[in-house]
Amino acid sequence: MIEPEMKERYEKLRAILKEMGSVVIGFSGGVDSTFLSYTAHDVLGDQALAVTAVSPTLPESEERDARDMAASIGIRHLVVHSTEFSDPEFVKNPKNRCYICKKIRFTALVNLAKQEGFHWVVDGGNVDDLGDFRPGMKALEEMADAVRSPMIEAGITKADIRALSQELGLRTWNKQSAACLASRIPYGVELTPQRLSMIDKAEQYIAPYITGSLRVRYHGDVARIEVREDEIPAILAHRKDIVQALRRCGFTYVSLDLGGYEMGSLNEVIETDEEDK
Repeated sequence: MIEPEMKERYEKLRAILKEMGSVVIGFSGGVDSTFLSYTAHDVLGDQALAVTAVSPTLPESEERDARDMAASIGIRHLVVHSTEFSDPEFVKNPKNRCYICKKIRFTALVNLAKQEGFHWVVDGGNVDDLGDFRPGMKALEEMADAVRSPMIEAGITKADIRALSQELGLRTWNKQSAACLASRIPYGVELTPQRLSMIDKAEQYIAPYITGSLRVRYHGDVARIEVREDEIPAILAHRKDIVQALRRCGFTYVSLDLGGYEMGSLNEVIETDEEDK
C-alpha cells in the first residue's frame, strides 16, 4: 500500500522529469537507477536514454543486470566504456576517488547528451545519500548547469524507491546494494584491473551460498569476507570450498569478518582521521 505522501513525491518526480523534456540517465541496473529509468521512460518515452558505463570497477553480473533491466523496461540503452583508469590520480585510490570517477563519467555523459540533443543528464541519487560520505555528490554539484538529481529534488527516499518499485512490478525492488568493486580496496592501495577481477571472481563464487549483502575486501594477500551476521554459519559450512576457490582467484589467505557486513566499512579510516584532527 502506497501512502499518500509517497505518491505525492512520486508525482512530483514525474512532473520534474516532464519539465526537463529529455534526459540521459546514468544507469547501473541497481535499485535507484532502474526506478528512475522506468519512470523517465514512462514520462518521456524516447526522450529518455539510459547509459551504462563499463570498466573494471563494475562487476560482470551488474553489467548483465543493466542490459536485462533496460530491455525489460523498454528504454533505449547504450553501454559505453569509462576511462577513469586513464587518470593517474584515480589509480592512486585517494579518499576522493569517487569524486574523480564521478567527474570523469558525468563529463562524458554531458558530452554525449549534447551530441544526442538531450537537455539534461540525471543521476539516481536519493535524499538518503545526502547523509553519507559520498564525495561523488560534490562532482555533481559542480556540474549543476547540466546534471540534476531529480529524486533528491522530489524528496524521494530509498524506502520510497523500494516500495514504489514493488508497486510498479520492478524486480529490483529488493535487490541488494552493489557498490563498485573499487570500494573493496582500502584508500591509498593502488587500483588495478587484476585486483578488481580477483574481487569480482571471489564474490561471484561466494554469492550463491547466501541471500544478503556480500563484500570481499582486498587486503593484499588476504581476502576479508563480509556477510550479514545471520549468514556467517552458511559461509562456515562451505569454508573449505570457499578457501580453495579464493586461492584460485589469487588470494593466499581468506578471513571472515566476525563483525558482519557493514556498508562502507573502509570509510572508517576517514572518520578516524577526522576525529584525530
